[in-house]
Amino acid sequence: MSLQISHISKNFGSFHALQDVSVDIESGELVALLGPSGCGKTTLLRIIAGLETADAGNIVCDGKDTTHEHVRDRRVGFVFQHYALFRHMSVFDNVAFGLRMKPRALRPSAAVIRQKVHDLLSLVQLDWLADQYPAQLSGGQRQRIALARALAVEPQMLLLDEPFGALDAKVRKELRRWLRRLHDDLHVTSIFVTHDQEEALEVADRVVLMNAGQVAQIGTPQDVWDHPASPFVYGFLGDVNLFHGRAHAGEMLIGAAHHGVRLATPEHSLVHDQKACAYVRPHDLDVQRYTASPTVGNAAGSTDQPGGIIATLTRAVPAGPIVRLELQALDPLATDGGQLIEAHISAQLYRDQAFAIGETLLLTPHKARVFVGQG
Repeated sequence: MSLQISHISKNFGSFHALQDVSVDIESGELVALLGPSGCGKTTLLRIIAGLETADAGNIVCDGKDTTHEHVRDRRVGFVFQHYALFRHMSVFDNVAFGLRMKPRALRPSAAVIRQKVHDLLSLVQLDWLADQYPAQLSGGQRQRIALARALAVEPQMLLLDEPFGALDAKVRKELRRWLRRLHDDLHVTSIFVTHDQEEALEVADRVVLMNAGQVAQIGTPQDVWDHPASPFVYGFLGDVNLFHGRAHAGEMLIGAAHHGVRLATPEHSLVHDQKACAYVRPHDLDVQRYTASPTVGNAAGSTDQPGGIIATLTRAVPAGPIVRLELQALDPLATDGGQLIEAHISAQLYRDQAFAIGETLLLTPHKARVFVGQG
């Protein structure tokens, strides 16, 4: 099923939950609605399902306008964050529920229902739990049963609202991989809501980033990671450092002129002395010792080593093959009110260099994204 979401708006009193949202979803796609709490992603999902009514705009499925169709006529399967399984029913009866609730003329026979439920339980690899009750299952097992129940009615579209949000990190990771494999087998058009950037980038074919009720960017996981369209997108997708400075004639200067770092910004070659901000991911910072060696005859006090951001190492956190360094820039104007800088280096480099807490280091961005008019 293909889906065209056109100019959807929704208000709750004076709160603008959605503002002119438009998204096209191809048949068989797995799309993530990603954004912070309150950005409108769950409201949009509920409007697609028919559980909420839009104030303006249209929902078109396979060329048919379904904006005002009742939820029961939309043939969507819905999976909630907290499973919503019936506690008094066995796993088998939970999965069979939707089939048994169909109008008599459309209801399959008991034998067909039995076979279908067993097939679905096999699909989610839990056929051995058919006689158990939800209270006897783990969180990950409950969510897979909830998914089997949603698939039982053969939905044309599968909608998942924070499906793994209530699970611990290890189970979430396992279920993300499982959901991706399941989707590749079934090819059901699927939309899932998440605030977890890693989850969206790992699972989805495309990501719809939302902020304050609007679409901030749409693209493949690689596209939105490599080419963020705005400071919000860059800041939301993973850890990032924000540096302030001035952009002029294709360059941005961070820090004081005599020991700052100049970033080439050919895309801003026509800019003349404007405020700018540079976003740099922790693994895109080169780290070395700072040695102040004034060049003879240079009154500005420049050094004989490459320019960079001079910072004090305040903390080092080993994390397997990398070490996360937390640093404080000597120039407080280079960062947001002296905000900490985070850099990731290999554990081997950290051991070889033997950096010490309190030591002064030099940080040089080897990749950055510069936005002009901010900072």
